[in-house]
Amino acid sequence: MSATTVLARKWRPKIFAQLAGQEHVVRALSNALTQNRLHHAYLFTGTRGVGKTTIARIFAKSLNCLTGITATPCGECSACKEIDSGRFVDLIELDAASNTQVDNMRELLESALYAPTSGRFKVYIIDEVHMLSKSAFNAMLKTLEEPPGHVKFILATTDPQKIPVTVLSRCLQFNLKQLPPALIAARLQYVLEQEQLSFEPAAINLVARAAQGSMRDALSLMDQAIAFSAGRVEEAVVRTMLGAIDQGYLFDLLAALRERNGVALLEIADNMAARSVAFDAALQELATLLHRIALAQTVPQAIADDEPERVRLLELAQAFTPEDTQLFYQIAIHGRDEIDLAPDEYAGFTMTLLRMLAFAPAKGGPQPAAPAAQPIIAAAGKAAPSSEALPASKAPLDSKSGHIPAEPVSISPVSRSEAKSAGQPPDWGVLLAQLNVQGMAQQLAKNCMLESFSDSQITLCLAPEHKHLQANKIATEKLQAALSDYFAKPVKLNIVLGKTESATPAVVEQQAKQLRQQQASDSIAQDRFVREAQAELDAELIAESVKPIQ
Repeated sequence: MSATTVLARKWRPKIFAQLAGQEHVVRALSNALTQNRLHHAYLFTGTRGVGKTTIARIFAKSLNCLTGITATPCGECSACKEIDSGRFVDLIELDAASNTQVDNMRELLESALYAPTSGRFKVYIIDEVHMLSKSAFNAMLKTLEEPPGHVKFILATTDPQKIPVTVLSRCLQFNLKQLPPALIAARLQYVLEQEQLSFEPAAINLVARAAQGSMRDALSLMDQAIAFSAGRVEEAVVRTMLGAIDQGYLFDLLAALRERNGVALLEIADNMAARSVAFDAALQELATLLHRIALAQTVPQAIADDEPERVRLLELAQAFTPEDTQLFYQIAIHGRDEIDLAPDEYAGFTMTLLRMLAFAPAKGGPQPAAPAAQPIIAAAGKAAPSSEALPASKAPLDSKSGHIPAEPVSISPVSRSEAKSAGQPPDWGVLLAQLNVQGMAQQLAKNCMLESFSDSQITLCLAPEHKHLQANKIATEKLQAALSDYFAKPVKLNIVLGKTESATPAVVEQQAKQLRQQQASDSIAQDRFVREAQAELDAELIAESVKPIQ
């Protein structure tokens, strides 16, 4: 790599085919050039570093290439080489941020009246055009209304809202999108391979995410990473350079949240404080992680197979419900908004974690046989009654929780001797409740039925619609290890695909959940207070607000 040429300049695309992303813009411009259907003014909008000026320069080459107007300029003729080197006399680039006055615009427009010196067209690229003064825009407007045939205007801006509508209406507008991290990472990898520099894929992914959609920012950060790491781009070095949060902290936080372990949450926060982690950035990264978990829950194929954190992401996706993930995401982004109002960043960060803990679902355990429920009643023009106005239940209340105690649910344990006796296969659901297994392994087990059972081998049947669980080798290994640990000897686990003849533990669990929900809904619908509120206050029962007490 040249000591004087930064990556962003050295690897700037010179033809449309080299551009990463923005296919919609490239396709439209290429068609216009091929069919010679050219407009006199174009407006490129988009955030910094997404390719506005780069596309404008390639378009200028396409217009002036000596081979003719083409979507594929040769790059070898004098016009192409002079445009690439910034010496083409008929390509005029103006930074509106430093040339805002009307006199500058009038001087530019007067020169537009003259024919090109050596090219086919005079091309004016005006960057950050929204910075022009009102009088400068007015001066430009007349030329845009009646442009000379040899002039093309290419305007670029990060803020199109500030451009007068009279100017907007005379331009063909193209909105350039922010580039996705995966595309940026692929480009960075290509550049590093061409530069013959060693790297870790995780380091590239960090830079790609930190660039926030800007290819130029990504290449500038990579320049910094190369200098910072003395030539080898490693994850640990890049993370230190960016001040990025160690993902291990975030996974540990969510694991503690899943276990409702407040002590562990605060210990992790203290460790982060000891390492001078920026808590504002930590909340941003936590929200990003929760977004990826939501993707894994809804569209698992969106998580790439080579994603370094794929297994942990999928485990958390199974550990939380989609509703929990959405709730924690909202708490994280609101916590970030409010962190400046907190006494200090540590207090703001830990309060956000405690808020998540307060709203986290209760850990699994025996469920009430006949749950109560608390509805939301909306009365037209009237406030919903307070909890104090709710009728007292005849059932005794638990003095600590305030909830109606549920009838205890007993599970007859499967002894190891009973489970191992020939001809006495255990109830899979009862056995599963006693295994020390969580996450993806637990989900795999819940969706299986016991096919066969012997002294040293267990075969489970998995429904074809859940075959993606079988593909997770780590989950299968964890389940086999849990079985071996339970029986205190090596157990071989086989999982076959097939129709499950009876209800799996997952189906039984879902049916029980639906039953509890129905019981809660029936209980609320028959409640005297609710019925009086509906009759006297014209209140409406919001059915989806009825939740059984867990």
